[in-house]
Amino acid sequence: MHARNPLRRAVVALLLSCALLVSTSACGGGDKAKSVADVSAAKATPTSSAQAQKFAKTRFVTNAGLAAGATYQWIIKPFRAGKFKKGAHGRTLALIKAGLAGAFAYNRLKAAAHNAKGDPLLSKAVAPLTAGIASLKGLASKLRDGDVGKGDVNSVEKVITDVKDAGKSAGAEVKDKVPSLSDLKG
Repeated sequence: MHARNPLRRAVVALLLSCALLVSTSACGGGDKAKSVADVSAAKATPTSSAQAQKFAKTRFVTNAGLAAGATYQWIIKPFRAGKFKKGAHGRTLALIKAGLAGAFAYNRLKAAAHNAKGDPLLSKAVAPLTAGIASLKGLASKLRDGDVGKGDVNSVEKVITDVKDAGKSAGAEVKDKVPSLSDLKG
């Protein structure tokens, strides 16, 4: 094993050297060469306040929509169908999916609240909801453990509805976007 390490190091060093040479020659070389910072600064264009607000709303809508879709698909719908009750067929899998969805929804709602800060009107509408979002922190573990009740599901549904209403009042209408199961794991 020790014999392979020097060879591996030599190959890595050779590849890094080649990459450095290629990037230097791509910049033009010599006295006329621009640094990476110069090239990046030349390409960067300042974002106007209106553009930043538009991006904030777009990100808010996307994150809140994903949280709403995951919550409805893997928490609310299965709960109403009785999938979380003891003895229900497929209960374990439903609880695992719900736990993943709960963690995902909490993460996306936190991101949406952060995104809302980029738009003054949206920020004012979402600010009162941060406590409700924070209250969902332990939801994922409750779901995975099967300790979820009607009150828990109703509180999740209320937070999602409140976030959607806040977005709508600020001109950022949120529509449910159901993420795939692989997205929940990510």
